[in-house]
Amino acid sequence: METSIPKTSTVLKTLLRADFTTQWRNRRATILTLVVPVIILATWKVMIPHTGGPFVLSNSIVIGLIAIGLMGYSNSIARDRDKGIFQRLRVAPISAWSIMASRLTVQIAMILAVTTAVFIVGNSYDKVSLSPAGYLVTYFTAVVGGVLYLSLGQMIVGRIKNPETVNATVRLVYFLFIMGGMMGQFVDSPEVKQIVQWSPYGTVRTILAFGMEPSKWNNNASIALLVTLGYAVVCAVLGIKWFKWNTK
Repeated sequence: METSIPKTSTVLKTLLRADFTTQWRNRRATILTLVVPVIILATWKVMIPHTGGPFVLSNSIVIGLIAIGLMGYSNSIARDRDKGIFQRLRVAPISAWSIMASRLTVQIAMILAVTTAVFIVGNSYDKVSLSPAGYLVTYFTAVVGGVLYLSLGQMIVGRIKNPETVNATVRLVYFLFIMGGMMGQFVDSPEVKQIVQWSPYGTVRTILAFGMEPSKWNNNASIALLVTLGYAVVCAVLGIKWFKWNTK
């Protein structure tokens, strides 16, 4: 009796349904991911007349992207690997890329949700509105920035097998990125500002801010985009190279 191999489209639909269901069941974490950047946006409302709307909105989106890539994605991968979920999926007639594509699709949806939430609050509460092109380009740059942090999360979970250690590591990296990225923009030291500008936090914030005002896109923004893509490629390559489907 021959065993029929399911179509790739059928496998993806099944995996996506399961992963979105899991995301919904963890809706407390999802809501927290959406709420934190919105709180930052509301808190920084007083800064808009001095720094401009794109500056505040871009910082808020970056914080959400970091949370998705580090706190969300890497912890879920580490937890599922520790429970043996990936090992069971690997013995099924499912390709490895299908498993990861489904997980990443859910995270891309989260990136779009966080960006949309910031846009809505920014428009209704902070009275910051963008042009249609500004919204479109910002969605694109948000996905690019999100891919960077997903790659970083993949690198961490690829290098570290223990889920508790992964959780502690991403919390530390999250704290360093938030404090270093946010506070580093306001120090008087040109050297510190330069480091922050070309850090993963700084390059993503730059492309987001310029994406909100496409007419002001310049060479600096283009270089920041290339650097962001470079960070993403390096982290993704290392994350894929180091990743193991089980903890053994």
